[in-house]
Amino acid sequence: MKILITGSSGFIGAAVTRAAVAKGDEVRVLVRSASNRNNLDGLPVETVEGDLQDPSSLKKALVGCSGLYHVAAHYALWDQDPSIFYKVNVEGTKQLFRAAEEVGVERIVYTSTIGAIGLPGDGGLGHEGLFPSESQLSGDYKRSKFLAEQEVLKMAQNGLPVVIVNPTAPVGERDVKPTPTGQIIVDFMKRRMFAYIETGMNLIDVDDVALGHVAAMERGRIGERYILGNQNLMFREICQMLSQLTGVPAPRIRLPWKWILPLAHVNTWLANHVTHKTPRIPLEGVKMAKYRMHYDCTKARTELGLPQTSVETALKKAIQWFRQYGYA
Repeated sequence: MKILITGSSGFIGAAVTRAAVAKGDEVRVLVRSASNRNNLDGLPVETVEGDLQDPSSLKKALVGCSGLYHVAAHYALWDQDPSIFYKVNVEGTKQLFRAAEEVGVERIVYTSTIGAIGLPGDGGLGHEGLFPSESQLSGDYKRSKFLAEQEVLKMAQNGLPVVIVNPTAPVGERDVKPTPTGQIIVDFMKRRMFAYIETGMNLIDVDDVALGHVAAMERGRIGERYILGNQNLMFREICQMLSQLTGVPAPRIRLPWKWILPLAHVNTWLANHVTHKTPRIPLEGVKMAKYRMHYDCTKARTELGLPQTSVETALKKAIQWFRQYGYA
């Protein structure tokens, strides 16, 4: 099968690219001219340059492909220009899928986000049948990805052969940016974590996320959403795992969420108006910490056969990779 993968130079995209190559697909990757391509080194892939904001480049990249993994997104907890989230994540996705329809792509897997899955008010597990409330859409990234997913679901109803996957918080190798979850690991390794806010997260090995994408391409149901996750953990449990794997003491001071929220507002205001640099206390991240982000991943396990590598193993791989490449 000849496929196009967007976002292949990023964390999840690189894992999906490797999984597709290992499966035996003929892989073409769409990358921006300025992208760091280290994650693609040594892979037998065809590289084409393009941009989600350039419709002509998208159609050209798709010609001859029968499958598409759309992994690319503007993923950040803050940006000086918030409109970029909507230009890339919403409009870029719509343009890419219109081009896919025009050239006759037969199967599409769209990488959404766990932020597009709702959480019940009683503190139970989120699942594919729930959509987030307005208060749960805590920033421009989440909001833009939610809006993009709504557009994709409409297109699926109109015949677009697309399956949606919603990864939780992946960890592992090749987190070059790093992602917000990867940055937590790096900060812990650098002993920058003196205290913590208690919250809930679901972690999964990024390579399992990639295999979930491949399974969704092969046997996912059109128009369905699949949560690609593994273990529900409280943040203190993650810190304890990291401590055991690194030898760095886990923070003992737990700070109330309400104490940090005003600091995040101030830090974000300074980033927007003074420093123009990513805030050390991102407001979106603090708002997300209010919720226990635990999910039921049964659907992907039963329908897609989603692998469940232990979270400890995934964290160990991430730590080793960050050490090897000088992040910590």
